[in-house]
This record gives sequence, C-alpha cells and structure tokens, in this order.
Amino acid sequence: MKKLLFSLLLSVPALLSAQTVSLSKERMDTLLMDKMFDTSMVGLMVWDLTADSLLYHFNERQLMRPASTMKLLTAIAACDQLGTNYQFTTRFLYTGKIEDHRLKGDIYCVGGMDPLFSDEDIEAVVKALRELGVDTFEGNIFADLSAKDDLKWGEGWCWDDDNPSLSPLLVERYEAFTDHLVEALLDDGVAFVNVGVGHWSCPEDAIPFCTRTHSINAVMKKMMKDSDNLYAESMFYQLAMADGNRPANADEAKDCQRRVMKKAGLNPDNYRLADGSGLSLYNYLSAEAEVKLLRYVWNNKPLYDQLLPSLPIAGIDGTLKSRMKETPAEGNVMAKTGTVTGVSSLAGYCTAPNGNRLCFAIINQGIMRAVTGRNFQDRVCILLTSGELPQAKVQPKPAAKKKTKRKR
Repeated sequence: MKKLLFSLLLSVPALLSAQTVSLSKERMDTLLMDKMFDTSMVGLMVWDLTADSLLYHFNERQLMRPASTMKLLTAIAACDQLGTNYQFTTRFLYTGKIEDHRLKGDIYCVGGMDPLFSDEDIEAVVKALRELGVDTFEGNIFADLSAKDDLKWGEGWCWDDDNPSLSPLLVERYEAFTDHLVEALLDDGVAFVNVGVGHWSCPEDAIPFCTRTHSINAVMKKMMKDSDNLYAESMFYQLAMADGNRPANADEAKDCQRRVMKKAGLNPDNYRLADGSGLSLYNYLSAEAEVKLLRYVWNNKPLYDQLLPSLPIAGIDGTLKSRMKETPAEGNVMAKTGTVTGVSSLAGYCTAPNGNRLCFAIINQGIMRAVTGRNFQDRVCILLTSGELPQAKVQPKPAAKKKTKRKR
C-alpha cells in the first residue's frame, strides 16, 4: 500500500503536466487557425520547467530571424561567462610630470565600451585630475580605441536604420569623447597650453589617475527592459574582451555565444549568429533554440537569478509595459520582445494556472504589421497563464493618408 501511495505521489507532477497539455493544446491549435497564417509563419515552443516536459510545439525547429530576442542569447552568455561582479571599465592615465600645478605630458582615455558612461563620469575625471593639483595642462588628450576593432557597425545591419556606433569610447552614446573632456576641463578653469587631441594607444608606463566603472547588471537591465541595441552590442563585445582579445571582434564574441549554446544542448552549427542585438538580417535561430537556452538558465540558479530581473514584465515595465494589461498574464509573463521589419518575437517565462513554471518562445515572421504578431503572442501568453482562450482583438484599420500638396 505504501509503495502504491509513493508511486502516486511521484506521478503527481506528470499528471499536472498532462492536465496542462490537455487544457491548452486544443486551444493553442485554435490560435494557429488565425487568418494571419495564410500569409505569415510562426515558430512556437512551450516547455513545462517544473515537470521538465514539452507542452506544445509548432514549427519549433524552423530557422527564423529572432529580432531582439537575440539579446537573450547575448545576456545568457554574459551571465554564464562574465558573472554578476563584472564591471564595464573606462580608464584614465597620464604621462609626463606634474610640476607647479602644471601637467606637461599626455592624457589617455582608454575605452572599455561602457554604454553607461556619461557627462557625470567626465566630471569625476576632471575632479580626479584637479585633486592631483593640476590647474594647467600642456600636451595631448588621446582616445585609446584599442579595446575592439574599428568597425562601427554590425554584420548584416541595414544602412538606413538608426544604428548605434560601436566605438569602445562613447559618452552619452556619442563618439565626441575628447570634445566632452576638453570642454569639461576648460569649464572647470584648467588652463590649456598647446593642447591637441587625437587617437593613440596608451603606453604601458602611463600613470592611472581615474577609473570609472558600471556594473554588468546595470547595463543588462537597460539592454533587456528597453531593448537597447547599443547596450546589447556593448555586452556582446565584452564577451570577447573578457577572453583577453585585443582588439576584440565580433567573431570572438560569437565564439562565446556558441560555447553557451553547447552548454544548453544545442549545436551552434545549425544556427547563424551575426551580432549581439538582433539588428542583423543574418541572424537565424529557432523557437526550440531559445527555449533550450531558457531551460539552461532555469537549471542554473545563479544565471536565472541574474537574468530574470532584467526581463520586461507584462503590463508593468520595459517593452511589455503596455501589453497584456488587465489579463492573467499581467505581472506574470517576464519575457524579451523583438521587432524588426517583417518579424515580431517574444521569449521568456511565465507561471501556468497549476503553479508550474513555463518557458516559451514565439517567433512570427513575414508579418506586414508588428502589432499583428504582438497580438498573437499576447493571446498565447494569456492562454498559458489562464488556461482560457482569449478573445481576438479587433485591429483598427490604418488611417487613410491625407493628400498633401507638394511645395514647389
């Protein structure tokens, strides 16, 4: 009798999982009957993490452009290989001597591709120089860009997009780093004598006087919550830099992504990796690949604890702030969004009605309007979190374009 009870207890998770499947499969099939799939494709996979079993799959191995859900791979690789204590670092050093409050030598700004570097950091650099007693500067201010290669764009980026600059030395997202430093020094009353600016690698015997850092989690939060492409590319190149590569390049960063894919049970040769943000038209992943990555994170608690707080929360914040409001998915779904022309995607975690934790990936491709894909994804998430089939949203027709007279 005890053996029978014990075997029944062991089977409870499996029974719950089976119940979830029976509740959701027919309804999920109904969602896939939407007319949008007459002209578009979807890759979809849902995994019950608690029961460690497949709940639903459709076209899950179809290779598709992931859009910004590519950031999941970059973030997971960063959590796995950089850890929670990693810092994005920008260093400031000088050569020459300080005599009678005059620095006669050169100042070097050594970039570490920190997207959070701001004018407040510039002010801290000026303060550090002032604390050395410097009120006059004679020499050059050099930007050291040797941390990465000199490519300012990613592989497969569209020339007419609003693409971020991939310089390792930015301030407030822009490349005019030395200009900001010069202006801040002058504003603080530092006198200049024959000062020049340019690019040059910092010599080994230079003396450090200021280091500015920002944490990996601060960068990851904006990268994921706001889907910031500059932050994602900065994280991408950190992977290569942390391996000791100077100058770092995209191929080395992709090697780091591939290592993590192997840990997740994937064969990287089956996919196409191009960048860290998902801007590239050359990225190709699948719903299955994204789910396996999310499962890998779930099974490694330190990674899960680091990644989860960075994900947008449905109806609450980030790129999901206005989605799934006043539904069972609100505050429940935590997932990364993705949008490029013709593609809309969503991948992350949620909790099912039976309390089981799920992960999922949805990639809509070939859609003319991103809202079409988002509405479908929202309905899937509401189904997963409630067990009930949500009503389809009536999409408003595009407003008629007003005729305007051309000025001659």
